[in-house]
Amino acid sequence: MSGLVRAAPGEASGPTSAPARGRPDAGRRRAGRVSSTVVTLGVVSFLTDVSSEAVAAILPLYVTAALGMSVVAYGIVDGLVQGAGALVRVAGGWAADRTDRPKWVAAVGYGLSALTRVGLLFASGLPGVASLVVADRVGKGIRTAPRDALIAASSNPRNLGRSFGVHRALDTAGAALGPLLAFVVLWAVPDGYTTVFVVSLGAAVLGVGALVLLVPDLRPRRAAWLRTHRTREDRGLPKCKGCTCDAPGGLELTGRPFSWAFLRRGATVRLLVVAGLLGLLTVGDGFVYLALQDRDGFATQWFPLLYVGTNAVYMLLAAPVGRLADRVGRARVLVWGHLLLVGAYACAAAPFPGATTTVAALVLLGTFYATTDGVLAALTSALVPTSVRATAIGTAQTVTAVTRMVASAGFGVLWYASGRVDALWIAAAALLVAVPVCAYLMRGGRLERDPDLVEEAPA
Repeated sequence: MSGLVRAAPGEASGPTSAPARGRPDAGRRRAGRVSSTVVTLGVVSFLTDVSSEAVAAILPLYVTAALGMSVVAYGIVDGLVQGAGALVRVAGGWAADRTDRPKWVAAVGYGLSALTRVGLLFASGLPGVASLVVADRVGKGIRTAPRDALIAASSNPRNLGRSFGVHRALDTAGAALGPLLAFVVLWAVPDGYTTVFVVSLGAAVLGVGALVLLVPDLRPRRAAWLRTHRTREDRGLPKCKGCTCDAPGGLELTGRPFSWAFLRRGATVRLLVVAGLLGLLTVGDGFVYLALQDRDGFATQWFPLLYVGTNAVYMLLAAPVGRLADRVGRARVLVWGHLLLVGAYACAAAPFPGATTTVAALVLLGTFYATTDGVLAALTSALVPTSVRATAIGTAQTVTAVTRMVASAGFGVLWYASGRVDALWIAAAALLVAVPVCAYLMRGGRLERDPDLVEEAPA
């Protein structure tokens, strides 16, 4: 059913061919427009990331410098942060699909993260702070898949990469501002951790308010079922047996039920395998930043600015790279984008101290995230039907998070055993071998076709 696009909130769904015939450029403008819902969700993520990243930016320094713990200990903490919300991503996606209420499932996750900011004001010592940071990651795990399902539901299927790119750009603007605020606070007050926590709490509360008050309560599964049935007559097909589309009181959801069968689809399995393999070779950014500081010896108060540099590059490139992925193939951009991470490892390991290699490492890291984060969600969205979209996104993100958790813990041990330089070169070499292997696994066929549109097409 190539003439169908997803309707924006408040608009009727239906074929796009009629208006496109009368105005040749109208269809193109609609296809290129990013939904206001996507922008609003980007603002919510902006505020939430200001909150969470202000805390995350001081975590490596707090653990290794203020508390005097080793890089092995930081590797364990970073692994917990990376993986704490991993399994609940699937649960959050599943709840969003089963209830068909992704907004309110996401609200639970955002609310939990906001509550942890209150706890940080009273917690003392590593166990309490670490527990609250882990709880914040659980909140992130709950909200991520439902939020991404909302983005996909309010976007044109052919424009998913750009929509996710615009959202990630706004999201990353907050991720850049958060560490910058932490830097300003620590510059003015060397031990001003409480002040950072207060700023974090205020931004989190604003984010929850924006979600609840401004984001529409989209029902993706209901909309997809309604769109399918109400367009059968337009396509010359009889109504299905027992159709309730025209019944008084609206649609009765008797359509395709939730099923884990998407995990048996060949393309989905290949994507999960590739995401897991690449995740095992993606260590936490904190290690790259600690390596840069260890080599260059710059003052500790500058440390949060490393996060700012990476996030600024990601913010600038997320939307253009998303559009590129829509054009040349999301799978291709996702896999080959990991070569940028190889370059970042090499810059951090190279025996050339100074601003040039440091800036190059930050640019490569930011570009790497632009080619992978939103692109993975867009690719997953296009591989599965609407009824399981949030769960599939959560599953892919869980695979990535769990494998990165293992990578961070393992890299901390590798650093301790072989040193900073050798550990980074080993990681870079392994990733350099893995990228072409993953590209081979993702070869063939059009992986970006929307299953709803394909499966609804008339025979």
